[in-house]
Amino acid sequence: MVDDRWDTRDDAYLSEVARTAGIPILSLHAPFRPLQDGWPGDEVERVTRTVELARALDARTVVAHPPLRYRWVSLRRPPFLNISALTPFRRQTRYHRWLRTELAGVGARAGVTIAIENMPRHRLAFRTVNLFDLNEIRELRRLPALTLDTTHVGTWGVDLLDTYALLADRVAHVHLSNYNGRQHRLPHDGSLPLGAFLEALRRRGFAGVIAVELEPDSSGAGDDGQVRERLAQTLAFCREHFG
Repeated sequence: MVDDRWDTRDDAYLSEVARTAGIPILSLHAPFRPLQDGWPGDEVERVTRTVELARALDARTVVAHPPLRYRWVSLRRPPFLNISALTPFRRQTRYHRWLRTELAGVGARAGVTIAIENMPRHRLAFRTVNLFDLNEIRELRRLPALTLDTTHVGTWGVDLLDTYALLADRVAHVHLSNYNGRQHRLPHDGSLPLGAFLEALRRRGFAGVIAVELEPDSSGAGDDGQVRERLAQTLAFCREHFG
């Protein structure tokens, strides 16, 4: 995950970490907030800069988010004023156009797959809100490559296997975790049929990366022994169902 920390963006440092650990870096996630210290603030430039980093590290996939449709705006003037609201972004930005017309060419020239991630939906009062554009199945199907995030599908309230069947020919990368009302749970901790999903990936000959994405509390962060145990269980689950 590329963010504002220098050690997520320095190719020489990351190459050395991968070499000494003996673990290759297979995918990078482009930053989704404007960063400092010379990293571009523009959405298109953030993705293309991450593609350059991926090439330097021999990573084959870059994950990026679709454009935001709304953003949170907060007005605070202590002690009495504290207002938060959703406001719409300007539609059809440069990033929208780039995703629709240039994304595939940029990835092909770099030899890197740029896979756009399906994003969660959020409950606000009594309705579900989609904060992102290009985040409906009919829109995702028009993009050249996707990262299918299973816990995000869980927030949609739809069937995971049906969703995969509709998007399978675009899925190049997977973020695997379960959903139990909270996102990014361990594979066995939730309502999503992740075993059957992995088997469906295997039957279809999926050749991309499956990345397990867990919240720190789900992985047992703070207890090294528990983290190792839970990650070992997760790896065994993936091997059992994916082969």
